[in-house]
Amino acid sequence: MAEDAEQNPDRTLRLLWRRVLGDTQGSRGPKQRSSVDEVVRAAIEIADAEGLDALSMRKVGDRLGLRVMSVYTYVANRAELITLMVDEVIGEEPTKPHRGSVRTRLKRVCRQLYDGYLRHPWLLQAETIRGGLGPNVTARYEWQLAAIEGIGLDDISMDQIITLISGFAASAARTTISARRIVEQSGMTDLEWWQVNAPILEQIMAGTHFPLAGRVGSATGEAYNAAADPDLAYRFGLDRILDGIDQYIAAQGSAR
Repeated sequence: MAEDAEQNPDRTLRLLWRRVLGDTQGSRGPKQRSSVDEVVRAAIEIADAEGLDALSMRKVGDRLGLRVMSVYTYVANRAELITLMVDEVIGEEPTKPHRGSVRTRLKRVCRQLYDGYLRHPWLLQAETIRGGLGPNVTARYEWQLAAIEGIGLDDISMDQIITLISGFAASAARTTISARRIVEQSGMTDLEWWQVNAPILEQIMAGTHFPLAGRVGSATGEAYNAAADPDLAYRFGLDRILDGIDQYIAAQGSAR
């Protein structure tokens, strides 16, 4: 199966654009009981519920009432299926026309990415540098670039700004998802953990061995009621990145 996909590299591309090209079924075998769309949706449901590592062609078949070999008549392999899944979930949220300042637009771009990762944490594993140039991936990139079109940047700078924002969104989402999993696995909220462990931490930090860590740690602990605040980290980090982008845009204008 994998060898067949390698010899026919356009197969995945055709499946990604199946709704445009009119190719909604797999390309092999007798008349089929399901569709590529149903296979992709079943795979997304499995990944959402159990994680990407739990996704298998057999599980997709079981969910649809198909034999595992039948699933391969819709998608060539697991990698191709994941590529289709990524494009599918990226298309969930409509891209509205941009309004407001460049800063406001880029905040919206970042938030859309961040929220998408929180809805589908497996995206953090599935997205690659190459990715799949499907209709939803392409439409999202077009929309992201439109947020900074016409402000005097060259094409490479535009791409790099979107790359920077995208990387931050993924990193921030990973931190938030990790914090949520810690709560789920421990059965204890951050506030509960802090209340239980605060006396010991105060004892450890007493004295002069860790004066800065003690002072800042106490301040943040009181402010967050936890060891960290992922939401504040997201807002603070994005604002500092946007400060830098604002300065970069101003410098480009001054250079002309």
